[in-house]
Amino acid sequence: MNRGLGLKIGIGLPASIPGVSGDIVLDWARRADAGPFSSVGMIDRIVYGNHDPLIALAAAAAVTTRVQLMTAVLLAPLRNAGVLAKQAATLDALSGGRLTLGFGVGGREDDFRAAPAVFRTRGRRFDEQLALMARAWNGEPLADDVGPVGPTPTRVGGPEILIGGGSPAAIARVGRWGQGYIAGAGGPERAAVGFRAAEAAWTAGGRSGRPRLAAVIYFALGPDAAERGTPSILGYYGPQLGQRLAQGMPASEEGIRATIQAFVNVGADEVVFLPTIPELDQVDRLAELAG
Repeated sequence: MNRGLGLKIGIGLPASIPGVSGDIVLDWARRADAGPFSSVGMIDRIVYGNHDPLIALAAAAAVTTRVQLMTAVLLAPLRNAGVLAKQAATLDALSGGRLTLGFGVGGREDDFRAAPAVFRTRGRRFDEQLALMARAWNGEPLADDVGPVGPTPTRVGGPEILIGGGSPAAIARVGRWGQGYIAGAGGPERAAVGFRAAEAAWTAGGRSGRPRLAAVIYFALGPDAAERGTPSILGYYGPQLGQRLAQGMPASEEGIRATIQAFVNVGADEVVFLPTIPELDQVDRLAELAG
């Protein structure tokens, strides 16, 4: 976990890459749990060939004992709040309190059409979901004629919540909900902008202490790493944003080390390296640099 620098290093599960087998996902989780990693993470979409994040993390929970299980991020407004609260509480309870929920609202209208859910009101819906889930995880009735939703999460008050997104409304939620902020895959400099805004929102919300600051970034290692990893990013994000993210992807040992140091410099507490090549050697290669 790169203890000398005080930065936790997580690794994404390859379940976000279309066509990956269940055996690879489980073996990946086992290797991550045995190595220096702080967490295993999952990104989210509906209209794509990825595995569902909560189900994939539940499978990972069954073959691990130590690493945190992180959604990075889960698009909450695509889901029913009461069911999501129950699913998250279940995963938290079964994993012994290892669940961290990175949450975002999403920006792809096709995902909302497929869910189905209303796209234009997703921000307001997310605020309502956060309030409902907080009540559910505290064991409170959801209405006068609706009882509590179980099970009771292992963590008092429910799983750890990190708010994602770069809009003013998203940043403002950091001051009210959860324990911190999670930046997208734009790199350390872009993450720093979100970090400083999240800290300001935290203070404005009258919160004590400081928010936990996390980020995700794509990586690839080994021979021809950049060329082999780029198609995965392009497939998920499309040519315009995908190409920009691919250009900023660390794809060498030197690049990984520089990226880790850059996240240290901007005050990150944890960075989750998301895989673009679904081969088990990626876990071992990153572990050598993260230990």
